[in-house]
Amino acid sequence: MPNFDVVADLRLRGLIHQTTDDAGLGPWLLQRSRTVYAGFDPTADSLHVGHLMALMILRRFQKAGHRPIALIGGATGMIGDPSGKSEERKLLSEERLRHNVRCVEQQLRRFLDFQGLANAALLLNNYDWMGRFGYLEFLREVGKHFPVNVMLTKDSIRRRLEQSDAGLSYTEFSYMLLQAYDFVHLFREYECELQVGGSDQWGNITAGIDLARRLHSVQLHGLTCPLLTKSDGGKMGKTESGALWLDPAKTSPYRFYQYWINVEDELVEKCLKYFTDLSVEEIDGVVSRHLAAPEQRLGQRTLAAELTRLVHGAEGLEAAERATEVLFGAPIERISPQELNEIFADVPSSTAARGLLEGEGMTLIDALCAAGLAKNKSDARRVIQQGGAYVNNVRVEDLNARLTARHLVGDAAVVLRAGKKRYALLRFDS
Repeated sequence: MPNFDVVADLRLRGLIHQTTDDAGLGPWLLQRSRTVYAGFDPTADSLHVGHLMALMILRRFQKAGHRPIALIGGATGMIGDPSGKSEERKLLSEERLRHNVRCVEQQLRRFLDFQGLANAALLLNNYDWMGRFGYLEFLREVGKHFPVNVMLTKDSIRRRLEQSDAGLSYTEFSYMLLQAYDFVHLFREYECELQVGGSDQWGNITAGIDLARRLHSVQLHGLTCPLLTKSDGGKMGKTESGALWLDPAKTSPYRFYQYWINVEDELVEKCLKYFTDLSVEEIDGVVSRHLAAPEQRLGQRTLAAELTRLVHGAEGLEAAERATEVLFGAPIERISPQELNEIFADVPSSTAARGLLEGEGMTLIDALCAAGLAKNKSDARRVIQQGGAYVNNVRVEDLNARLTARHLVGDAAVVLRAGKKRYALLRFDS
């Protein structure tokens, strides 16, 4: 049996945009454990932060005692969903699509429990049933149940048709049929009665509900969450380098952590409710303490820690926090070359021959000059004598100090500093 009212919880978190039954969905879900699904098209080899909304909703449903299905769009990914897009997606090769499916499957396993529970999650791929259809068979079995005039009223279709310069291909126009049939198939095989997704999926979700009613005279349900936006209305989860990915090879734990640590104050409460497992009561406490002393950024630090741990595990969080401490002056150790480059991406960099580190090594005076932190040797001596010289964030006051290979961070560079804020990387090529 369900152990709490998941709809009420989602409402408190601001995670409900639309439902097929605002008043009745909560009581219906409390009657018994239900099966609910969300779909994830493998358009890339990683999920991004935009997918977290639906993932966290599935996670909340599982915690409430319901069974979630994470559906990989191995078939729908070959077509491309026109919802929320101003132009047609580029079609992926089958080889690229299979690779993306494998990657996305591994990521989904981090967020849901797929074994050991009575309501263990299911991980399915819609290509397993869509791949069997011939074109004529699909038109006869599924297509005949879709009035074109109804399809044309769906927002995802209507908006694209209103853009005369872009239009809509028949391929994308057919996407709705595929997603609708997914819902019917999951109802037939797994008794799935509820689909969740972003607000841009409403037309696709209701198409599946209509198809189930026509084919089986049953009432299925839908629930959508709001789109992830910043206070200015722009999309959240975008960085200068692109999307905020969940794959550490595409967005490192440090970059991921830094994104959330720098979230605007007015977005902290919303993001804590959207993306963390903290209870609403715990979040209210964090927000209250944050508002009392916003300069301490407790809300951002809590959000960054909870999300980084969820997405990248305890080790990823530790690495991100260690790298962040380095940024604020902690001694530099156990930092990889990638982390070094990311932390000091905006710091001036110079190159010197690695041979200078052999034997007695390179004098710190010469290093400060080579890195551009001192105009000349006299200036370098003054910096050291006044206590303003740092090697890997450790102050050095010895005028005779030298750099050797042991000072290399990530076997690649030495981080030098003059004063509180003037950093430079001195890289040593072999």
